[in-house]
Amino acid sequence: MVIYSIHSDRFRKYGRVVDNVDFSTYVDALNKLEIPEAVDYQASVADFEALPVTKDVERVCYGELPVQMGVCWGHNTKLNALEYHRSSEINVAATEAILLLGRQDDIEEDGTYDTAKVEAFLLPKGVAVEVYATTLHYAPCQSTPNGFIVGIILPRGTNWPLEEGHGGDSEDKMITAKNKWLIGHAEGGLPEGSYIGLKGVNIDILEY
Repeated sequence: MVIYSIHSDRFRKYGRVVDNVDFSTYVDALNKLEIPEAVDYQASVADFEALPVTKDVERVCYGELPVQMGVCWGHNTKLNALEYHRSSEINVAATEAILLLGRQDDIEEDGTYDTAKVEAFLLPKGVAVEVYATTLHYAPCQSTPNGFIVGIILPRGTNWPLEEGHGGDSEDKMITAKNKWLIGHAEGGLPEGSYIGLKGVNIDILEY
């Protein structure tokens, strides 16, 4: 698997570099975290949301929608699943990381997706990218044995617990949290009941 730069033309169908907001205080706060052995995710962190950059992101990137400032961090080398939202997600790299990305329009009519279509991109430390709503993504991967820390910004309420049941044969079976549709891999170690629809290899960047 080739690992492309997020500055390459190949990235343009998945997202864009966010260069009109200063994320330095957010990066500084993220770098105070201790990296766990497994992957952890917090959708909303009050200390991050108290930073003035939160208002800048709401105004510049989300057209004054309220956002949540969270974090995904730990050690990870595998794809395991892909998810999408009805909104863009901003990833802010406190450490270098690798993003494994796909396209929602490559999901088959039966709800399956071939992992051979996934592409990898190196996200440099200190750089922020907007990952479009049509882009399939999941937890970042580490580029070094030290793990990764990536700030995750989304419209407020995304990835919060559901208030009612979902399922059936339609796209609804993929919903695992508010504004979160997830397609898992059989080898991804996901909770029982998760929708398993990824076909092919569970990509491990250590094998490339």
